[in-house]
Amino acid sequence: MPKNKGKGGKNRKRGKNEADDEKRELVFKEDGQEYAQVLRMLGNGRCEAMCIDGIKRLCHIRGKMHKKVWIAAGDIILVGLRDYQDDKADVILKYMPDEARLLKAYGELPESTRLNEGIAGGLDEEDDGGGDDYIEFEDEDIDKI
Repeated sequence: MPKNKGKGGKNRKRGKNEADDEKRELVFKEDGQEYAQVLRMLGNGRCEAMCIDGIKRLCHIRGKMHKKVWIAAGDIILVGLRDYQDDKADVILKYMPDEARLLKAYGELPESTRLNEGIAGGLDEEDDGGGDDYIEFEDEDIDKI
């Protein structure tokens, strides 16, 4: 058998993201960029996002982020707008949950933006008073059963 000359296999390659845990500087939007919240993932490196300016755009995840930074529904992202296609954009950066809270505190994101839960998870909590779905029995009712 030939002697192994490499540094290791796929398990070594999996450990590359550990350096991202340290704090990074908060990146604000510039001209030609916009904040957005992911509505749903479409596959093939694409997602549908609602931008802060009120336009729903089809976003393409750039190759540097593809299969390295995982994006899910409800995440806050920074997208680069296209001059020639207003309904499409490119994902530049995904904000971590604490960075998204800081953006909201600085007033960059509107107050109506819902953080820390996915879009699907937020829909069930909107019906007020629906949390009391239980029946209360008295002791007399239990004795009759």
